[in-house]
Amino acid sequence: MSETTRMHLPLLAAAQAQKHVTHNEALLRLDALSHPVIVSQSLTLPPVNPSEGDLYLLPAGSTGDWLGHDDEIAEWRNGVWEFYLPFEGLSLAVSGQTSGLTRKDGTWLQTGALISEDRVLARSGFGAESRHQVIEAELAGLSGAVAETGPLIPDRAIVFCVSLRVADSVTGATSFDCGLDGEPSKFGGSLGTAPGASNLGVIGPTAFYAPTPVRVTANGGSFTGGSVRLAVHCFVPTAPDTA
Repeated sequence: MSETTRMHLPLLAAAQAQKHVTHNEALLRLDALSHPVIVSQSLTLPPVNPSEGDLYLLPAGSTGDWLGHDDEIAEWRNGVWEFYLPFEGLSLAVSGQTSGLTRKDGTWLQTGALISEDRVLARSGFGAESRHQVIEAELAGLSGAVAETGPLIPDRAIVFCVSLRVADSVTGATSFDCGLDGEPSKFGGSLGTAPGASNLGVIGPTAFYAPTPVRVTANGGSFTGGSVRLAVHCFVPTAPDTA
């Protein structure tokens, strides 16, 4: 046995000369495959100016110096590309994405981040997804009778709760409601104005068929200041892919 089973790390032979070469190669491979972060999983042609240590997961049809290495991991090291075979259970983080990839039964499956504002709960073979999202906004410098977010609730979302917390003391009003246009207290009524006051506006699952703002409405006088942080807790489905 000249290398390890999973990571293919080279092993030292008895009475081997230049042991440091084999040892250093094993360390370099271990460095690449321990908690790896890949730059891209979609490039089929090697980048022109890669940085030392950059990792790429090679898709089908890779060309150039990547030709013949589909589904392998390429690392730019010391001016050349080194290639690593994936193994069962290997997990990859993807640069710029909250989700990752895990090798299972000979293929890559997307995995959600441990903590994320947008998490995939399930995905079909055709790419349909069931997602859970927490979408936040802050209404600062409250003024007037009503303050409203932009379209905080997504189109076709099923909302379970809109939570809030007073970040800065709400002034002018003796209390306030949280809801929607036409349903001003849907997510809570007569809410406290002191810093730190909070509310969990739990509702029966409600579907929304257009992007929808969330609003706060002043009671006992108009808003003259303060800020409120809002969070929509919702289920968001996506349709299957065309490809």
